Amino acid sequence: MTLTVAVSEPLAAGLRLSLAPLDYTLLVIYFIFVIGIGFALRRLVQTSTDFFLSGRSLPSWITGIAFISANLGAIEILGMAASGAQYGVSVVHYYWIGAVPAMVFLGVVMMPFYYGSRVRSVPEYLLRRFDRKTHLVNAIIFVLASVLIAGVNLFALAAVLESLLGIPLAIAIVASALFVLSYILLGGLSSAIYNEVMQFFVILLGLIPLIIVALRETGGIHGLFSKLATQGTAFTHPWAGTGLGGHNPFGDWIGIVFGLGFCLSFAYWTTNFAEVQRAMSAKDEANARLTPIIAAYPKAIIPFATVIPGMAAILLIPGLGTAGGLTFTDAIPALMNKYLPVGVLGVAVTGLLAAFMAGMAANVSSFNAVWTYDIWQNYIRPGRPDSYYLRVGRITTAVGVFIGIGTAFIAAGYNNISNYFQALFSFFNVPIFVAFIVGMFWRKAGRGSGFWGLIVGTAFSFGTWVLYKLGVIDFRSDIAETQWGAIFGFAAGGLAMAVASIWSKPKPISELKGLVWGHAERDPATVGKRPPRYKSPLLWGIGALVISVLLYVYIEVV
Repeated sequence: MTLTVAVSEPLAAGLRLSLAPLDYTLLVIYFIFVIGIGFALRRLVQTSTDFFLSGRSLPSWITGIAFISANLGAIEILGMAASGAQYGVSVVHYYWIGAVPAMVFLGVVMMPFYYGSRVRSVPEYLLRRFDRKTHLVNAIIFVLASVLIAGVNLFALAAVLESLLGIPLAIAIVASALFVLSYILLGGLSSAIYNEVMQFFVILLGLIPLIIVALRETGGIHGLFSKLATQGTAFTHPWAGTGLGGHNPFGDWIGIVFGLGFCLSFAYWTTNFAEVQRAMSAKDEANARLTPIIAAYPKAIIPFATVIPGMAAILLIPGLGTAGGLTFTDAIPALMNKYLPVGVLGVAVTGLLAAFMAGMAANVSSFNAVWTYDIWQNYIRPGRPDSYYLRVGRITTAVGVFIGIGTAFIAAGYNNISNYFQALFSFFNVPIFVAFIVGMFWRKAGRGSGFWGLIVGTAFSFGTWVLYKLGVIDFRSDIAETQWGAIFGFAAGGLAMAVASIWSKPKPISELKGLVWGHAERDPATVGKRPPRYKSPLLWGIGALVISVLLYVYIEVV
C-alpha cells in the first residue's frame, strides 16, 4: 500500500473557489500589509548580520511564533490534511512524536551550542567542529535541499492562485516568487520573521472557523471518529496495527519511534537552518533556547487544524480521493469553499496563501545566509568588507527565488508532496544530524569523520530509497520506507564516523570549546544571570512533552 497525496493535477483542475468582492478585498489588504512590513524594516538593515540574523535582537515570543510559522508551509496545510483524509489519525505521529520532542531537545540541549559559539549558520558549526571538507559538503547539501523545498511551497502557492483567479500555473509560480522576493529583499530576515508572525495569526483566523464547521457537521470529535470507524481501526487509532506484522500503512512502531521520532524528527528540527535561523536571531541565549519550545505548544495542537479537518472531508466532500473526484490535496480548499461564508472565506484563503509564503520565505532566507556566509565568504571571495557580503546576500536572495521557480516545476511533476518532503529529509537532514550529534557528544570524533558521516549516511538513505523503488526491498508504504531509510542512514553514518576516527585525530580541547558537550560557552549577555523559574526552558519543555502524551491518550479514548 502506497501513501500518496495526489498533487500532480493543479487544484484548479477540479476545484474553483467562489470568492466574492469582499474576499478579494481582504486578499489585497493582506498583500499590502506584507509589502508594507518590508518597507518599514528596510531602514534597519545596515549590516549582513541585520540582513541574515536580524542583528540578533528579537524577543523569544517573536522568534517562537516565526519558528512555527516558517514550518506552516505547503506540507503542513495541504499535505497533512490530505494524508489525514487518506490515512486517518496516524498522521498525528508527525507532531506528537515526530516534532515536539525534537523541538524541546533543540531548545534545552542544542541552542546553547549554536548561540554560545556565535556561529552564524548550521554549516559553520560543522566547520569549527570538524574541517573544511565537512563544512563544504554540508553547505552544498543544505542549499540544494533549501531550493527544492522552496519550490514545493511555491508550487502549492501558485496552484491555489490558479484556483482563485484562473491564472495559468506557470504565470502564478513566477508572480508568487516575485512577491516573496520583494519583501525579503526589502527587510531581510526581519521582514521574513515579522511577516511570519502576522501570517501565523492570519492562518489561525482562516483555519479556526473551518475546524468549528467541520466538527459541527460531523458531530464533534467523537461523532467523527464513530462515523469513520468503518474505515478500519488504523484510521481512528494511531497505534493500531503498528506491530511488526501489523497492517497500519503509516509503518511499524520501530520505524515510527526510531525512524520518525528520532532520526527524521531530530534531524529536521535541530539541523534545518530554515528553522534554527529563527532562534539564532533572538536577542540572547535565554530567548534563543525558549524559541523552539514556545513553538512546540502550537505545534502540538496543529493536528486539530490539519489532520482532523482532512478526516472530516472524507464525510463532507463526496467523491474525495476517488476516480473523477477531487484529489485528497483539495480537502482543505474544498471544505473552505463549501462551508465558509463571504468574508470568512477570504480570510481562510488568505491564511492558505500566507502559509505557503511563510514556508518559501523561510527556505529562501536560510539559503541566502548559507550561500553567502558558508560558501561565498569561505571559498570564493573571502576577506571582503561586510557591505560586500550584504550586497551578495541580496543578489543571492534573487538567485535563490529564481532557482525555486525551476524546482517548483519539478515539484509539479510529483504526485505526493508529503512523500517528496520526507524523502528529501531522509537524504539530506539525517546524515547532517549524524555528524552533529556524534560530534557534539563524542569529543574524540576525528577531524575528518564528519565528512565520512555525511557521505556514507546520504548514500545509505538514498540507496534504501532506490532499492525500494526498484522493488528489491519492500515496505508498507513510501512513508514507512523513509522511516527505515533514515534509520539505515543514521546507523551507517555513525559507524562511518567511528571507523574514520581511527585514522583521523580529534581536535584538541582548546579548539572545541563551545562546540562539544561539557565545554559549552555561555552567551556573555546571560553569564551570571539565572532566568526566573517561569522562564526555564526545561520546565516549559517538560510541559510540551506532557501535553503531547495527553493528546495521544485523548485521541486513543475518544
